Parts: sequence; C-alpha cells; structure tokens
Amino acid sequence: MKNNYNGDGYAEQKRAARGEKQDRSSPKKRRNKEPSKSHVYGVVDLGTNNCRLLVAVPNANGFKVIDSFSRIVRLGEGLKEQKKISPEATNRTVSALKICMEKMRRRGVTRMWNVATQACREAENGAEFVKTIEDQVKISLDIINPQEEARLAVMGCKELLDTKYNSGIIFDIGGGSTEIIWINFCKKRIPEIIDWISIPLGVVNLSEEYGTREALPIAHYEEMKERVKDHIVPFEKKHNIASSIEENRVQLMGTSGTVTTLTSMHLNQAIYDRNEVDGAWMKAGDLINLCQDLAKLDYAERLALNNIGNDRAELVVAGCAILDAIIDVWPIDDVRVADRGIREGMLHHLMDEQRQKNKATRRKRSRKKYYLKRKRKKPANPEQGAND
Repeated sequence: MKNNYNGDGYAEQKRAARGEKQDRSSPKKRRNKEPSKSHVYGVVDLGTNNCRLLVAVPNANGFKVIDSFSRIVRLGEGLKEQKKISPEATNRTVSALKICMEKMRRRGVTRMWNVATQACREAENGAEFVKTIEDQVKISLDIINPQEEARLAVMGCKELLDTKYNSGIIFDIGGGSTEIIWINFCKKRIPEIIDWISIPLGVVNLSEEYGTREALPIAHYEEMKERVKDHIVPFEKKHNIASSIEENRVQLMGTSGTVTTLTSMHLNQAIYDRNEVDGAWMKAGDLINLCQDLAKLDYAERLALNNIGNDRAELVVAGCAILDAIIDVWPIDDVRVADRGIREGMLHHLMDEQRQKNKATRRKRSRKKYYLKRKRKKPANPEQGAND
C-alpha cells in the first residue's frame, strides 16, 4: 500500500512561520491549476544492505531530484544463521529511516512510497519488523515481491536502454539476492519483461559465508561463481538467450553497487562521480579483469584502493563473483552501467499513477460541465408553464 502523506498542514505551518498568507484564491482558480505540479514525491528503498531515499518533483524530462540519502544499515546481517532481523539491525534501520522521514517532512513531500525487499521477505520476523518501523518511525513499509522489484528496476533504468537492440538483460546484484530480467522491445520500442529470476545469493549473504578479511582462495571464488551459474544456466536454456547474443541483438545492463564501484575504479576516480558512471559503457573484459584482481587481495589491500570505502571493500569480492558468473554465461562485449534502479522506478510509477488520476479527474469535470450545459439549454416543460 503506497502512502499518500498529507503535507498540507505542515506546509501551512511553514507559510505561517515565514509570514506568508494562505492561498485565498477562488476554488475555481485553484481547480484549474495542474494538480500534479503541486506534488512532491518521496521514495525509500530498504534493501538487505542499504537504506536509500529520493525526493523529487516532476519536470518535462521526468523528474528532478531535490534531496537524497543513503546509509548502510546491514539489515540482513546474520539473517542466514538466525533467520530473523536482529535488534541491532533494527536499531540501525530505525535511525536511518528517521532521517529519511525528517527529510521528507522538510521537503514537503505529499506522496510517498516506501518498500523493503529480500531481507524482509526472507526473515521470519519480517512482519514484526515492519510493525516496529511503523510504531517508531511512523512510516509504512511495503514488502514487495521479486516480480515487483524486477518491474521497478526496469522502469528505473529504461532511459538508458539502447533501442537499437531487440532484447536486453538487466541485472541487479543486491545484498540478499540478485535479480536478472530478460526484456524485449515492443513495436513502440518500450521494454517489456519477458521473464525474470531472483537468485537468493547477494553480496551480504555470500560474504558472510565465505569471509571477507582474508584473501579469498581461488577455489572459493570459483565455487561462488558456480553456485550463481547453477541458477542462471536453467534460465538461459529456457530462453536460449545465447542465440540472440550471437546475432548481437542483446544489451547487457548492470544496476548494482558492485558494477558502479568497479566502473568508478576503472575510471580512476579519486572521488565517486555519478555523472561519469551513470550511463557509461564498459568493456566486459575490463570489468572481469578487475574482479579477478580484487579477488586476490585481502580486506586491508582492497581498502587501500581508490574510492572503494569500508563497506564495499568488505563486500565487493562476492559481487565480483556474481558479475563474473553472469558474463561467463552471457559473453556480451559491452556492459551499460546504471547508477539508478528501484528508487527511480518507484518515482516513475508514482508520477505515472498521478498523471492517470489527473486525466480521470479532468475527464470527470469535463463530462459534468457538458451535462450542466445541456441541462441549461433544455426547453421548459410547456405543461408546467400552463399550470403556473
């Protein structure tokens, strides 16, 4: 259930504090304004590792981001063994979501949607966790299924899909799972999801299982790859994607933190620059060489590298093994990199929904106006006049 947060009262308090007068324009004038322009949208994507927020307003090109936030909360820490979200992970998440909520209040958000993914799907206490968040943060979380997660990922990345290809593979390497989506372009060159899989292997659960501090033995790296390929190969056989790849008709796109981090490292960025990473085309061979180099390093050596950070240095090798497995099954020369995904898809969804609602409202008003006009033109009843 999406949240329709009513920011009117909060906005009115802000106007009063600034000494501004309330909008006293006539109801007719207010009705003629475009309703969607008054909305500010906020979305939260609570994953297995990160809590991410975007706040945006619509514009001619889609939307403009006016605020954002990201914090590592490690919601899925210890989930594989305990089967539950821990109190420590809950406390970290509550703290991050309170910041998200405050930012949305400050920005005057009027429509929001907040989702949780693999960790909450998997945890035995997922529903209890959602109730705790609602009680402590006053924010509702939707635990979305993998199919919805795949749909939102495609919506978020569709602007970077190159329509010269007939088909595409989009992958999202998450903390607790990896989503792989097979798409085709329809006649209007709009991406349509043909099929998808959600692999229950991500950077957090694989890292916890294989360790992160010591250099990973080559045999363990290969073992991770094979486990991922065990899920991918049946999907490949089902759709025979390899035949389309041979005809150069398939685009490969990655939306995860793993692929954006590797791209930033390959570009030798001292400080991560999203403008250079988002939309970049990378050679698959360059990414794989970097993956295999990183797999030979221990945590301290990885941390010493440019622009990797504590958390990514700990989790990147598992992400490398997943990426290596994907490219091993589907040897596509070029990879499109997207620093965007579910959050952007959520914003597109909310704004599209609002536009449809506005159209329906305008049609309803137009019909009402038409019938009122006809009623006024209808001749008086002659019998009624005679009786008078």
